Amino acid sequence: MKVWSVLLALSFALLSGCLVTFKDPIPTRDTAPPKLLGTWTSKNAWGEPLELEISRAGASLYKAVSYRKGDRKNRDEYTFTVSRHGSRWYVSAALPEKYGGNFVIAGFDLVENDNAADELEVYDLDLERMQQLMEQKTFEGQAIETEKGDGVLITTSMDKVFAYLDDTANSDVFLKAAQYQRMTK
Repeated sequence: MKVWSVLLALSFALLSGCLVTFKDPIPTRDTAPPKLLGTWTSKNAWGEPLELEISRAGASLYKAVSYRKGDRKNRDEYTFTVSRHGSRWYVSAALPEKYGGNFVIAGFDLVENDNAADELEVYDLDLERMQQLMEQKTFEGQAIETEKGDGVLITTSMDKVFAYLDDTANSDVFLKAAQYQRMTK
């Protein structure tokens, strides 16, 4: 199941179900690509238009605000950090206790189309694949339960996690979770 029901459902927002979480956050060392900032649009599973606003929230901190179009009152908001490892970009956000209180990681790509309309693609870690990797002893961790569903808590050091994730041969661990288009004025 997807970590972000919509992203960055970080739309960023709305955690719905099975989670892959980490004991430690991504080490903060990078700034987000400037094209990540701004307003993005998509549709949720019911076809409702969504908006996602991404902005700076500090020196190495960013904020994602997700809501149904026209309904800013009922919004989800998360702060996150960004890091680049190998050829991939990642975001990391602290989760509230009801989701286990650890950290979640998602990958993202910024895509420029022929018509110059930018797209934001967000990738979650596949829960089933991560469970297999724990069984194979590639990663250390444990099963967890949250009020939103079952998941895993990976306790392996982030250096070892990224050594695995950065290897292009392991791209099967990622699932496309959301796709956004840059909102034009």
